[in-house]
Amino acid sequence: MSDHASTDHASTDQTPHALTRRTALKGGAALSAASALAVIAPATPWTWSPAQSVPGTGSGADPHRVGDPECDDLVADLARRGEIPTVNRLLKHWTRNGQPLPDGLPHDLHEFLQRAVALPSWTDRGKLAAAARFNEKRGTYLGVIYGFVSGMLSTVIPHEARAVYYSWGGSAMKDRISKTAKLGYDIGTANAFAPDGEHVVTCVKTRLAHAGVRHILPRSPYWQHAADEELPISQADMMVTWHSLPTSAMRQFRKWGVPVAADESAGFLHSWQLTAHALGIADEYIPSSWASAESQAKQVLDPVIDATPEGIKLAHMLLDLGKNLDLSLVSRGVLGAITRFMLGDQIADDLKIPREPVWSPMLEVSWGPYVAVREGILQAGMPPKAYWLFDEFLRQFVLLYMSELRLPISIQIPVMNNPHYR
Repeated sequence: MSDHASTDHASTDQTPHALTRRTALKGGAALSAASALAVIAPATPWTWSPAQSVPGTGSGADPHRVGDPECDDLVADLARRGEIPTVNRLLKHWTRNGQPLPDGLPHDLHEFLQRAVALPSWTDRGKLAAAARFNEKRGTYLGVIYGFVSGMLSTVIPHEARAVYYSWGGSAMKDRISKTAKLGYDIGTANAFAPDGEHVVTCVKTRLAHAGVRHILPRSPYWQHAADEELPISQADMMVTWHSLPTSAMRQFRKWGVPVAADESAGFLHSWQLTAHALGIADEYIPSSWASAESQAKQVLDPVIDATPEGIKLAHMLLDLGKNLDLSLVSRGVLGAITRFMLGDQIADDLKIPREPVWSPMLEVSWGPYVAVREGILQAGMPPKAYWLFDEFLRQFVLLYMSELRLPISIQIPVMNNPHYR
């Protein structure tokens, strides 16, 4: 997703021999709910009830068979009209939630964006205030979780790994991770959902980018050969990724024994419920409580964890992101040790990440006391130097993953797949 990618729109939209879902649709509309009938059925039948969702009701449709129909059809129309490069340029500096939409946007896109940035009627400002307090207290932990639990977990979520690897994101991983980091950064700001915040716009731009991937990724013969689905980034896929963030975060807090106040826990969940809505996840799939989230995660996330050739390559790309930076503690070995500690030996072994002789045992022995001291449970534990190493690592980690945020990050609608696999 970069500016120069837009110049290849004509060639990618007219790929002559690619088997695409759009060719079967009258008028060129792409990947709507009605067009998803031929999607390969998941191995596990969908049984999660919409009664557990935010609205408490819904159709109960299998999310593996549903994309984001309104956004998908819109992006397909923009592509058909050759307007995506212009749209990407116009939206580049549209960043704040309350910022007026730029002049010159196509009318249908303008109308869609006005609806998409509006918060739903079930928004609770009190819960968002509690979420801000939670993020302020737990931001250090969340930075690590988003990077090493959620970030690396994405490489062992097969559908996500393949979608990233064969789409434009696979050819520009630093650019892609900076955009992912922006999502985690924005939701952690005190004004994330306020008019002067940026999180809602970041989500809506990501929603457009996902629709772009659904439009062109099925044209990739490499993705077609590797994928076990015809619809990339389905509602189910988006919920799997969602669970790799807040649900996985709360699992880590429980694992580490970090106490979380009930109101802050509810607020944190609410901020991610609103994030799911802004990303285009249908409300009937958004869990209403942590118990509902756990029940859904056990169906859509836990059973699918598996290393793929694409995921292994992505994991090692991520481990190499800091090799050209002057960050002494953010080496490949340290990043690998943190990944192994956070995700466990099995996943690390599957990703072919070796055990580090120094950092791996240090983390296993010292992380618990480190967390306990930070939480005020203990007053002594590790030597002061060891505490400094943890804090310094976390500082350098944030610098590595957030350094791109010092520059304008433009989340754009992709117009081509990974060019290395064309």
